[in-house]
Amino acid sequence: MNKTQVTVGLGSCGIAAGASKTYDRIKALKQAGNLDFSLKKTSCIGMCYCEPLVEITDDRGTYLYGGVVEEKVEEIINSHVVGGNPVNEYIVHSDLFKTSENEFTDGQVKIVLRNCGHMDPESTEEYMARNGYAALRKIADEKIEPDSVIQMVLDSGIRGRGGGGFPTGMKWRFAAGNKSDEKYIICNADEGDPGAFMDRSVLEGDPHSVLEGMIIGAYAIGASEGVIYCRAEYPLAIKRLNIAIEQARKAGFLGKDIMGISGFNFDLYIKEGAGAFVCGEETALIASVEGHRGMPRTRPPFPAVSGLWKKPTSINNVETFANIPWIVFNGPEAYAKYGTEKSRGTKVFALAGKIKRSGLVEVPMGITIRDIIFKLGGGIKNNKQFKAVQMGGPSGGCIPASLAGTTVDYDSVNATGAIMGSGGMVVMDETTCMIDVARFFLDFTQKESCGKCTFCRIGTKRMLEILNRITEGNGREGDIELLEELAYQIKETSLCGLGQTAPNPVLTTIRYFRDEYEAHIYDKKCPAKVCKNLLTYEVDPEKCTGCTVCARHCPSNAIDGGRKQIHFIRQDDCIKCGECFSRCKFDAIKVY
Repeated sequence: MNKTQVTVGLGSCGIAAGASKTYDRIKALKQAGNLDFSLKKTSCIGMCYCEPLVEITDDRGTYLYGGVVEEKVEEIINSHVVGGNPVNEYIVHSDLFKTSENEFTDGQVKIVLRNCGHMDPESTEEYMARNGYAALRKIADEKIEPDSVIQMVLDSGIRGRGGGGFPTGMKWRFAAGNKSDEKYIICNADEGDPGAFMDRSVLEGDPHSVLEGMIIGAYAIGASEGVIYCRAEYPLAIKRLNIAIEQARKAGFLGKDIMGISGFNFDLYIKEGAGAFVCGEETALIASVEGHRGMPRTRPPFPAVSGLWKKPTSINNVETFANIPWIVFNGPEAYAKYGTEKSRGTKVFALAGKIKRSGLVEVPMGITIRDIIFKLGGGIKNNKQFKAVQMGGPSGGCIPASLAGTTVDYDSVNATGAIMGSGGMVVMDETTCMIDVARFFLDFTQKESCGKCTFCRIGTKRMLEILNRITEGNGREGDIELLEELAYQIKETSLCGLGQTAPNPVLTTIRYFRDEYEAHIYDKKCPAKVCKNLLTYEVDPEKCTGCTVCARHCPSNAIDGGRKQIHFIRQDDCIKCGECFSRCKFDAIKVY
């Protein structure tokens, strides 16, 4: 019997890259040729830059193929599965030999992502075969008391992975200490920054780990009901969560007297959110679950005292809950051996931007930003110069290349002016305008402000107007100082984390790239050549061939010159659209 197994990555990222067609083509070949191999589905494998991904496991080992579009399927199946000859040029990773992509995986320690890409997320049996629900069984078999579970979480050193980094065990102890017959536990799966890609990938690829983490948390604090607050834009995650919840109920992991623990009754449901960024803040999230508009409230009381329906409530995000079963099963010491003294364990990052290898990586705390970008991420696209990395989502900050040696831990990242957030890491190169970046992120947070706090509602709008003026060439003396004044007022007077962190992109770009602000305001130049109103286009007479392409495509007819004559751009008529620059095949258009 042939033991060959073919697995296709069918997370949202893979599906977007065409993996569904790849899967259907493999299935058709298998049926048409009556081929003897098993065909399986999995979720995101992490190497998103190589999608669609197909893994083939035979009696020799495992081979991961990248870029397997529909047209490559027949060649790979016929050569590898039928003929026994792997197609090496398409292989991006194997446990048998090194590839150029090995650095992406070699530096990772997978705890949260331990099952993603290695199992069918719609199968309880496959989850259990990989020690799924073993942590819950351990608690039941060894009769571990709720307070002892909380102590294990405290001893592990895990801090909330949603942004603030508050110790998870301490949060659970606060909720457990409140005597109430009705308590709730909530999973925040609605965070709206690039790190939300990580949350979605875990929910799509390993939903049972999140459920198990919530069940353990409910046991620890005494909750009888749970809510997974997930944005409706994640249909695949919601589908697989619903399947997992139903499977968990049938298997006895949800319901009454769970695992034979008398009196431990717990169930949960999914609340679909509308995708408001402010609902990443826990009190705004609670308001939304209760059917109100998602707006933060004054604290205290904190949710551990008065949360959902004014009952004690504990809230953690997807990544935090996915860690819990591993910690309980393997012991807190095993988890605490990773990371630094104040930031234990691992952290998942969604690498994006001007980087060669984009995707999900899980690394031990304490690794440097430089190692993540240049070892795992492969460095900057097109070998451009690394300029900065934006960490922490839209409310995060920009860390310059000069601080690439910063270690990834809560204190070190916060010291730069950025935040850990839920794991977004957007890499920028020399062609990035930092004022434009600050404007882009502030535009997002300004639109997502719930409007409750005056400085957040109006202050971010005024800041955005100033940034727009600067990038349009209308910056004025004192704009930098006014931006700083507004930023600190917003941080100090906002109720929730959105307002308190919204100015971070502006403050960090002023802190590290003040010269760019000054160039825009005083010299009316954009050093990165991004802000169109600040650019000047000229014809280089030594390179111009008089082909007339630029003149024929100029929408404002601002270019003079006949065929085989040197052309000239009339600056008063130029609308700075850049069409001439993009059309010229002779590099004859200069931009400065």
